[in-house]
Amino acid sequence: MEYKTQVRKLANFWRQKLHRPLASLITTIGTVGLISCLLIIYFLAELSDEVLEREAFAFDRTVLLGIHQFANPTLDRLMLTITDLGNPHAVVAIVVISLAILLWRRYYQEAKIFVIDCLGGVILSYGLKLVFSKPRPNLWQSAIEETSFSYPSGHALGSTILYGFLAYILATRYPQFAFLIYAGAVFLIGAIGLSRLYLGVHWPTDIIAGYSIGFLWVMFCTTMLKLQKLNSSN
Repeated sequence: MEYKTQVRKLANFWRQKLHRPLASLITTIGTVGLISCLLIIYFLAELSDEVLEREAFAFDRTVLLGIHQFANPTLDRLMLTITDLGNPHAVVAIVVISLAILLWRRYYQEAKIFVIDCLGGVILSYGLKLVFSKPRPNLWQSAIEETSFSYPSGHALGSTILYGFLAYILATRYPQFAFLIYAGAVFLIGAIGLSRLYLGVHWPTDIIAGYSIGFLWVMFCTTMLKLQKLNSSN
């Protein structure tokens, strides 16, 4: 009897506390999205554990030196321009302009989550760099000087969070152009990450981690926005 009572309590707890939130989450984010997030979390945990243990990744050095073989003055100028799109001054300007437009158009829910998205990105970037304290590459004299830690890449993380979230807002407002919007965002985010490798200020694992963390945070923020809209429409 005691066993049956415990099973009944667990079943009631599942129905009342877990089933509805989980069902709502899966409906909102989608099965593929949820599985993707879980896989990224597992991969990121393994990668971060190696970084904490100060393990070296052989391919990091190989990839950077391979990219550096193509260095030339024209590419230098191009990559410096691209990397500027992830620098604080450019990011702050884009955030302020985007937030002003959202408020002007009275997209208050989007504006609120956008602020959370950006603030979370700043906290994640600076906080995780301090936690891991990984030195930056020093394989050649870079055209720019960076003094902060390397892991994860703030440019990769920040560009994913900023441009990824803006792409989501635009795609939901203009679904007929969704593919082009997302493709443009992916291209821009990828180009910013590549510029950091080309300039020699990040290891490839830094970029991968930045993209992974940024993707997870964007998924979290867009899911919050979807759930808010769902609740307000009911």
